[in-house]
Amino acid sequence: MKDPLRRPALIAIALGVPVVVVLVVLTHVVGSRGTTPATVAGPTTSARADLPVLTVATPKVTPQANASCPGLMKLLPLELMGEQSRRVRSASPFAYAWGNPAVVLVCGVPAPAGYVRGASAIQINGVQWYVDTDDPSATVWTTVDRPVNVEVRVPPTSDSAPVTALTTEVAKALPYREPTPGK
Repeated sequence: MKDPLRRPALIAIALGVPVVVVLVVLTHVVGSRGTTPATVAGPTTSARADLPVLTVATPKVTPQANASCPGLMKLLPLELMGEQSRRVRSASPFAYAWGNPAVVLVCGVPAPAGYVRGASAIQINGVQWYVDTDDPSATVWTTVDRPVNVEVRVPPTSDSAPVTALTTEVAKALPYREPTPGK
């Protein structure tokens, strides 16, 4: 048996739905006249430097690096000491660079070979760094008191300013642990 009320109800729905849609659209269009887009205030972020992609040698990514390095990478600035960041090519997602000549940071490196028990480290803002000046093309600063080691290579003509600037992010992202000498 057919329901005599069903057919008129279906017709009413079929006609009513498009009418409601048109009314909602008109209300939105007419109601939004005279409004302006929101104004966004504050400094703009700098873009990456227009420099060639820098190839960075990185060690194999360890489970410790996968656990610790993403937090540091999120905190790294787009600009360091007036130098814009630049694109890098590496086997690890945990490499970053600024400027030319480049300051290069790699998170998740092995303990520095020259760091042995009793070797002096330089402490900057609560982070201990082992400094290696053996490479004539860069001074290599490596943390020795974090769950993973972070290496910052600076041009030999640079002082510790880039490392000092990055120490804040390193300390925020990577908690202190007792220094572990290299092998």
